[in-house]
Amino acid sequence: MATVRTLQRSFGSGIVSPELYGRIDLQQYQNGVATANNFVILPHGPARMRNGTEMVRSTYLGAAGKSRLIPFVFNQDQSFVIELSAGNARLHRNGGTVMNGTLGAWDAGAWYSPGDIVTDGVAYVCIVANTGLQPSLNAVVTSAGSGNPEPTAPFYWRPLVYTPNVNPLFGYHVMAGSLVEHGGVSWYAKVAQYPMLSAPSAGPLWAAVGSATTITPFAAPAPYTIAVPYTGAELFDIHYTQSADVVTLVHPMHPPLEISRHGSQQWAVVDILFSPLAQAPLGAYAATPTGTGTKTYTYVATTAPTPDYGDGQESLPSAPFSCTNDLAIAGQFNTLTCVAQWYTKTVNLYKLDVGGMYGYIGQFVYQPGFDAVSFVDDNITPDIAKQPPNLDTTLSSGPNFYPAAVGYFEQRRWFGGWKNGPQSVIATRSGTESSVVFSIPTRADDRLSFRMHAREGSTVQHIVPVQQVILFTGTNEFKVASTDGGAITGATLSVRPQAYVGASNVQPLVLNSGILYAQSRGGRLRSMEYNWQAQGYLTNEVNPVAPHLFDGGQQITDMAFQRAPYPMAWLVNTLGQLVGLTYMPEQQAYAWHTHTTTGGVFESCCVVPEQGEDYLYVVVLRTVGGVAKRFIERFRSHQAATLADNFYVDCGGTYTGAPATTISGLDWLEGATVNILADGATVPPQVVTGGAITLAHASSTVHVGLPITADLQTLPFAFAGQGDLGQGRPKNVNRVFLKVVQSSGIKVGPSADKLVAYAQRTTEPYGFPPGPVTGEVEVVLDNSWGMSGQVFIRQTDPLPLTITSATVEVAVGG
Repeated sequence: MATVRTLQRSFGSGIVSPELYGRIDLQQYQNGVATANNFVILPHGPARMRNGTEMVRSTYLGAAGKSRLIPFVFNQDQSFVIELSAGNARLHRNGGTVMNGTLGAWDAGAWYSPGDIVTDGVAYVCIVANTGLQPSLNAVVTSAGSGNPEPTAPFYWRPLVYTPNVNPLFGYHVMAGSLVEHGGVSWYAKVAQYPMLSAPSAGPLWAAVGSATTITPFAAPAPYTIAVPYTGAELFDIHYTQSADVVTLVHPMHPPLEISRHGSQQWAVVDILFSPLAQAPLGAYAATPTGTGTKTYTYVATTAPTPDYGDGQESLPSAPFSCTNDLAIAGQFNTLTCVAQWYTKTVNLYKLDVGGMYGYIGQFVYQPGFDAVSFVDDNITPDIAKQPPNLDTTLSSGPNFYPAAVGYFEQRRWFGGWKNGPQSVIATRSGTESSVVFSIPTRADDRLSFRMHAREGSTVQHIVPVQQVILFTGTNEFKVASTDGGAITGATLSVRPQAYVGASNVQPLVLNSGILYAQSRGGRLRSMEYNWQAQGYLTNEVNPVAPHLFDGGQQITDMAFQRAPYPMAWLVNTLGQLVGLTYMPEQQAYAWHTHTTTGGVFESCCVVPEQGEDYLYVVVLRTVGGVAKRFIERFRSHQAATLADNFYVDCGGTYTGAPATTISGLDWLEGATVNILADGATVPPQVVTGGAITLAHASSTVHVGLPITADLQTLPFAFAGQGDLGQGRPKNVNRVFLKVVQSSGIKVGPSADKLVAYAQRTTEPYGFPPGPVTGEVEVVLDNSWGMSGQVFIRQTDPLPLTITSATVEVAVGG
């Protein structure tokens, strides 16, 4: 019998499938593990117990219906988690929920966005983004429609307590925060409207806020909610993209819509209007002939492109207006007239030619004031090379044309995959969000419209922007690019297949210059990156050493990517597991690890940047005290200044304050057996009763939540020096030497039922918890002969555990 020691320097290859236990020669075997459940494998090799989750809030429907999380990220400092439920959306950030409620006082150091509401003597709404501008000194007090259609003085705030304007004038500016009276009710404008074209009514544009002199912009404190049209069964088929403060949502059963932020407590949901934002010219146009004749001359007008109005694009044409004359006769002409337009000073004029097409003939250029202007057509030849915009009505044609995919690329918003055009794609006019106009003859910035011609008729499911646009269907991956290397236009557009694998309906992730996506069949995760040698995009299965994680028909149902502090993909599967993938391809660092939670299953996940890190939010369906509950939870940061700050419980909460023995306010954990960490010391588990627990000793920092069991198991023992590498021989693990960092509560054994606790307490005084250990610890195990020689490490206490390497001393039989 020989005694052998081996060193496992790293756990950086993560979980390895039992099907690879014979491949001892693989590098992944040398650095892999058999089990890493509730342990995170870090890119540089250590295995670290995952952090716990803090309860953010019960979902909107609780156990009665599912919720899905999607990220809203304006920048690294401004992010929200959007909780989508049947018929409703709510918002969460920084581990809390956005609430209606008491207005905050104006803060000179805060940044305010349009729609934010503060108090400074009275309530004010922010009109123009600013910081340091006191509302009471920088406010405009006139109402919308008061006769001043274009405010001439700079302003940043508007008071919310003043008499609303009665009988608002339609067609004038309505600024965010304006108040008007209509139907005996005061209405508050949630968003700016250019112009106000209809009477106020409850919806995304207006909110009823009280009587003429009593303004109540918010109700009692409650979660801020937004109405959405989706059912619970549709939530995970929604695809989305974001540009600044606007998230676009698409679903093949609903019109595409936008969720837009106008303030932290001011959000709007609107269907997308697929047309230029510029209003077509309003008012009475007239064509008055000077002369006689029987020929009919027909004209239309458009609002000319203006940088500070609409989206900087030309509007659609007005209704035609005409007269009869004969302009071929000398001295005869038509005089075109119209009242001035309040929102533009230039209007383009077009005339119908004999071929049935409108051509440009000139412009109305308005002078200051509101006088009518005129233009004389003395037989001007229409310029057919410049025609008024034509509107593509495909995306506005009803339920059979609701897109399933959306994305941004080259200053266009792209839509694809509707019922009557499963392989069709439309991209908006360049530089616009929703204008789908085109010109005759064509122009480079016209909307794009094309259909992919492929061997199979799979629907476009995802539009993903990288160096080019990648279109994913259930069976193929396509690249959309320009044939000349420049911008994609109708003349240069090229669609080429890149692979024949296909993607599932789960939204892909864009990482650096590549893509991670769920394979359409088999539940696998794939990557896609550009390869200069192939001059195209290649797709590969990511880290295929653990296929058993996706066996048995398991599918990926949701996923997100965390960039900081470590790059990791998080996948929710059909078993309710949270599967982690440490992913740093530039360093060849790939590692699978799994995560489970006491009495619960994971249903959705998303990642947003908060407080200098990326935070993972999850939806968990739990049974707590025998009652089904559904929560939104946030994984806590690993950063902990002291042992007392460590958070290793799930669905937990924290008390900080004066030393106390009774910790209350734990209603969501009623009836559950919880783990407790009080001032850094573990406390025996208790059952939450009456929403409270009782401590034997008063403590000032207390973490309470569901227990986490973290397991790490090495691969079957193998050693060099003999031809059989120790295989086929009985083994007994005598001792284990672990190198750990800031760790406590270490238990080691040959299996889960034969664990030995490391005796950690040294010189700490009585009544104080043992300090965390950094260094090498030795654990002598009980005899347990077997064929594998594996080591099992478990953490059940709410304490940190990070293992960097393991040395195993094994007695090997003959």
